Amino acid sequence: MKLFKFALAGALLLATTSGSAWAQAKEYLTIQLKDGPVVVELRPDIAPKHVERIKALAEKGEYDNVAFHRVIDGFMAQTGDVQYGDMEDGYSAAAAGTGGSALPDLPAEFSDVPFQRGTVGMARAQNPDSANSQFFIMFAPGDFLNGQYTVVGQVVEGMENVDKIKRGEEANNGSVTDPDRMTKVTVGK
Repeated sequence: MKLFKFALAGALLLATTSGSAWAQAKEYLTIQLKDGPVVVELRPDIAPKHVERIKALAEKGEYDNVAFHRVIDGFMAQTGDVQYGDMEDGYSAAAAGTGGSALPDLPAEFSDVPFQRGTVGMARAQNPDSANSQFFIMFAPGDFLNGQYTVVGQVVEGMENVDKIKRGEEANNGSVTDPDRMTKVTVGK
């Protein structure tokens, strides 16, 4: 009987340990840019709804060929406007940044994770619960964004490729003429 209890306790411990290891498995998003890939470690632990949205759009190919429509040197590169950022008849600079996906907006998932170089956050309008498909990658720390925008991940490979994204015009709030694009976005490394 003692041997059975010991075996049962060991099996439960193994199941608990492997279950928690599985729950903590890392998730990634790979963004192909003209200069090479960018790998983002996603953070479903702090923003599960936003991470699920990004993964769903990537799996459907919605982010493929979408422009970096707003890029401000020393701040961030914004993309993800699946409505206007990949128009087949050409890039629509006037509309870019005003669209989202066909899915509803998401409630904010703010955290205490700071915005540092390489942090990926969700773009939104004035309403904190208005994030949809657009996101941005930080070129530099942005403490003023902390607790105000949802963090969804961190660039872990390829930040040098992010640094090469074409910058926008300062006088026009970073709007980019003939912008660089995410050529392909996939879930995983």
